[in-house]
Amino acid sequence: MATSGNVVRERRSAGNVMDRLRAQRTEMLVQFCRLAGVEPFGPDSDVQGLLQVFCQTLVDYVAAAHFLLYERIVNGMERRRPLADLASNIYPQISHCTDIAIDFNDKYDCEDHCERLNELPGDLSRLGIALAERIELEDRLLAHMTVGA
Repeated sequence: MATSGNVVRERRSAGNVMDRLRAQRTEMLVQFCRLAGVEPFGPDSDVQGLLQVFCQTLVDYVAAAHFLLYERIVNGMERRRPLADLASNIYPQISHCTDIAIDFNDKYDCEDHCERLNELPGDLSRLGIALAERIELEDRLLAHMTVGA
């Protein structure tokens, strides 16, 4: 049985996790919009520098979500059954979105010069759709974190 002290600590912890995850997400979205606004994606544009910043921010966001939120759930450490059940239902979709983000990073995290900038508009579009889906799923999970905390 949970004591009132445990409930307060869980709520504070959930609030900190949500705040940190949302801050990472916001920074990633800002960088995504900056990169998407550079068109045309040619060698003379600022795209290379923006790509590097975006890829780092994207990886930071994906890692933060994993370590702040999903790791606890995937490892079976979440006690709240409704939250654990929701997480197990949506985690495969979140994982798929993560794979798309990591693939994007692997393709475009080029130190000096990316050769495939002609593929960037389509890849950004696919990534944007995956990120929108992931954010929607994360928000569902975050909403459930506060319900039973």
